[in-house]
Amino acid sequence: MGHAGAAAAAVRYLRSAGTPAPVEALPRPELRCVGADERAPVDQTEFRRVLGNFATGVTVITAAATDDSPTPAGFACQSFSSLSLDPPLIAFMVGRTSTTWPRIARAGAFCVNVLAAHQGELCRGFAVSGADKFAGVAYDAAPMSRAPRLAEVVAWIDCTIHAVHTGGDHLIVVGRVEALGAGDGEGAPLVFHKGRFV
Repeated sequence: MGHAGAAAAAVRYLRSAGTPAPVEALPRPELRCVGADERAPVDQTEFRRVLGNFATGVTVITAAATDDSPTPAGFACQSFSSLSLDPPLIAFMVGRTSTTWPRIARAGAFCVNVLAAHQGELCRGFAVSGADKFAGVAYDAAPMSRAPRLAEVVAWIDCTIHAVHTGGDHLIVVGRVEALGAGDGEGAPLVFHKGRFV
């Protein structure tokens, strides 16, 4: 329960207890960004080293071919997360310099492929730029986006682009889930920790 929900619950309780004076929920606190001059910058190498202790799953984000791009698009992504249940939203982060992201943005929809433990080489193939990432890769079309749904993944989430926000040198892409599915539960996911697959 968030601050507003807790405050509203407290108001209801106090009113039911017969408190004579009216009680109202406090206003939401003002939020602001920390200014660049308010703290020393963090060393990028140390940032990567420390954050590398957080293990993540690994996904491949794909999009269907468009009139502008006659071949499908895709890239490896470990910065993926569920975001909201109502409405059903997910999020992933992509570097602003990505050459694949503009193709996904033009498609307006994408499929998140959650890789299985044995798909490390497949991930490496989607992590390079300039190559034909789909050469020799088995896939079918996701039901809504028609984006490549890779074979043997442990789960897939088919989405339309809901919103895009800036986040430093990355973009935060929010997707609205239109369809999804998972394997039979026997396959383990591919996990990335301290710069390597585990």
